[in-house]
Amino acid sequence: MGHTNNHTTRSTRLDKGGVAPDFSLPDRDGRLYALSAITTPYAIVYFYPKDNTPGCTIEAQEFQRTLPALTQLGASIIGIGGGDEKSKASFCEKHGLTFPLLSDPGFSVCRRWGVYGPKQFMGRTFDGIHRTTFLLDKDKRLLKRYDDVKAQGHAQDVLSYLGEVSA
Repeated sequence: MGHTNNHTTRSTRLDKGGVAPDFSLPDRDGRLYALSAITTPYAIVYFYPKDNTPGCTIEAQEFQRTLPALTQLGASIIGIGGGDEKSKASFCEKHGLTFPLLSDPGFSVCRRWGVYGPKQFMGRTFDGIHRTTFLLDKDKRLLKRYDDVKAQGHAQDVLSYLGEVSA
């Protein structure tokens, strides 16, 4: 069973060169984070389906391991998923995550970014967050979009690409 691309059934799609929609979402402590407040040369915004699930845990841990190198290249990283602040706090504490994970329980930001919609898992079709990563420049324009992300090795792929574009 191969991957199908359901982007046409999702809401707005952000493509290369497009300006990312701003957001303001709470982190694990209820503090609001806005994309527009990020001042680093690059921002990595990744969307993930659910806290404390195997793939999401691998992805978050790998981003945590690459965080020093990403920071050295001028990038900030933010993860966005459903679930409330308590879920984010538990996930961060359990896995030693120090970068912001933001709560979008109503999926409004996920919809605006075009990453929420029909998906299939274990023979079922349902609406959910598609694992997607966006690499943005200082003006919040899209440099690279990663769709249908495989968690294992993804953070290293982002780091490698960022190393090329920031050189």
